[in-house]
Amino acid sequence: MIGLKRDQVASAKRIVVKVGSSSISGENSDQITPLVDALAEAYGRGTEVVLISSGAVATGMPFLQLDERPVDVATQQAAASVGQNVLIFRYQESLDRYEIAAGTVLLTEGDLLNEPHRSNARRALNRLLDLRILPVVNENDTVAVLGLRFGSNDRLAALVSTLISADLLVMLSDVDALYTKPPHLPGAEKLDVIAADDPLTNFEFSSSGATGVGTGGASTKVIAARLATNAGTAVLVTSTELAAAALRGEHVGTWFEPVEGEDERTLL
Repeated sequence: MIGLKRDQVASAKRIVVKVGSSSISGENSDQITPLVDALAEAYGRGTEVVLISSGAVATGMPFLQLDERPVDVATQQAAASVGQNVLIFRYQESLDRYEIAAGTVLLTEGDLLNEPHRSNARRALNRLLDLRILPVVNENDTVAVLGLRFGSNDRLAALVSTLISADLLVMLSDVDALYTKPPHLPGAEKLDVIAADDPLTNFEFSSSGATGVGTGGASTKVIAARLATNAGTAVLVTSTELAAAALRGEHVGTWFEPVEGEDERTLL
């Protein structure tokens, strides 16, 4: 198997796009519109697009009159239940401009690691794509207790990419690329390309998110990127505001080269 090259992004058949909570919730909820514009542009040229969207808890917080992300699991679950409904409504309202239908898919890690749930999830996602539906995937936060406490949707995005044999995973956040150290620190240098065999031993990656609503950081993106590239999926990490440029194949963000030579994709 030959992995996708950076100059082939515009011709990719199947792309998974992951967006973080802070990019599409709270004061940034209006960024759903340009994000959907970018997804619709790729969809319009025939690309199969899957969106992994965080943001259920953050979107639900105002409806529960919460100013900060709740610390107890039950309130997180309640916020996720309310927020997921609102989040999907906002996506569909924006997708209506392009006459694209969204399909909600809520998963736990167990769904992607254990049979028969794994096969059922793959079958459902593939059928949605066959029908030209745009799946909007999120972790099932109302029941996925471990995911709420420790996980991030970066790993979910990598697992979904592997499950459906995506050509490319685009991970979007508040930062335009990965850097050799947190970008606010002196001497931080942008990483343009990361080879499949690069051990990344000389870099300092933050393990926490940049805001109070997100759960991911640079380190979770690197781990997720390695999971996806080991299965043959190329990965691009950039900012949400550069989503359209990324999906057009413009030279933005940090590119992770996929491992080549494996025909069988597995979840690790």
